[in-house]
Amino acid sequence: MRPSAPSAGELAGWVIDAATRAWQLVADLDADQLAVPLLPTVNPPLWEVGHLAWFQEKTVLRDACGEAPALESADALYDGAAVPHDTRWRLDLPPVAVIAAYARTVAERVAEEVTRPDATDVVRHLARRTVHHYDARAEALTSARQTLGYPPPFLPGLSGAEPPAGHAGALSGDAEFAGGRFLLGARMSEPFVHEAEEWAHVVEVAPFAMARAAVTQAEYAEFVEAGGYSDARLWPDGGAWLATTGATRPRYWRGGRGGWRRRHFDTWVDLEPHLPVSHLSWWEAAAYCRWAGRRLPGEAEWEFAAAGGAPDRPRYPWGDEPPAAKTGVTDWRSSGPVDVGACAAGEGPGGCRQLIGNVWEWTASDFAAYPNAGPGAPAASPGRFPGGRRTLRGGGWATRGRHVRSTMRDGLAPGRWDVAAGFRTCAVTAPADAPT
Repeated sequence: MRPSAPSAGELAGWVIDAATRAWQLVADLDADQLAVPLLPTVNPPLWEVGHLAWFQEKTVLRDACGEAPALESADALYDGAAVPHDTRWRLDLPPVAVIAAYARTVAERVAEEVTRPDATDVVRHLARRTVHHYDARAEALTSARQTLGYPPPFLPGLSGAEPPAGHAGALSGDAEFAGGRFLLGARMSEPFVHEAEEWAHVVEVAPFAMARAAVTQAEYAEFVEAGGYSDARLWPDGGAWLATTGATRPRYWRGGRGGWRRRHFDTWVDLEPHLPVSHLSWWEAAAYCRWAGRRLPGEAEWEFAAAGGAPDRPRYPWGDEPPAAKTGVTDWRSSGPVDVGACAAGEGPGGCRQLIGNVWEWTASDFAAYPNAGPGAPAASPGRFPGGRRTLRGGGWATRGRHVRSTMRDGLAPGRWDVAAGFRTCAVTAPADAPT
């Protein structure tokens, strides 16, 4: 039986947990580390956590509950739509203790509101939306620490479950899918969906074969060592990105044939052969596919594989229960990616593994609103889908399990290589909206 929305008490716990996790991701940083350089993919950490608290207060306490602002000038400081990205480095932000107290107070008040006997469904729905806003931005803070070469944070209070086996090895071969008519996207019966999932609509999926696992670091190293970054034929549309970045290997790799290493936060480690390759741009994934004689899956194929084509599909490839250590690599349980052969219990109906968690997966599809999102839906707005982005699926090892499911989708510019994104491939025998 598909689980319902969280209880009021569970939702209140999520509210506190989400705010706590965001602070854990910045609490250990000293003054020099907090003064991050101006980068297009990073926010000043103190602005980020202040913004998260502001969004929660504005959405729930002020707009839904009619309360007065808790922090003077918060709108002028933390409104992400009104404060341009580059301006955030020049703001006179309150002291750390003030921002921390503000975030804590807002979270506690929201937790109280959702547990009131007379709390409305609207208040609880908006509170959950702010939880997932926290979840998404906490993952961005994780990516920022990797970008900046900071050490991993100390995160007490993680799930009591044992982490998944990190040395489960590789997983080869393809899973075969017959295709057919399929409902792509979230159903309106779901208690909560992200805007980009709206709404389920019928698509026709041709027969296809998808790799059971994501491309590993060992497999990708073969591409690098074969001169993949210097072969212009593999980069018909990505040549400008390649020239701009000067990339000759994945962003966080160094060394060479037989001696590759990768940087995990502030530590260089020997390349683990069976881990999924990560922090790749879409251009790199597409180039590898051309070299390997494969292609990226369309997102309809990806979701079909997660659901096994079932019309009454569960939320996850393995069922309706949220990710646990044995089914999905999420929630920071592993402190990083694990072997692609891990989490056998989370395998989808067709035999694909780790469709949820470990690394986000690029697809061939453009990131655009679904055709039935509706003209008034936020998901259909130009700001939500600015164009030129590619769709990612599945979440990663730092994604919260409560935030991700098989229908969830996100999109990034194809040149982004700062997130924990990898990919899996499909055989070229069946057509898809793949790069040519």
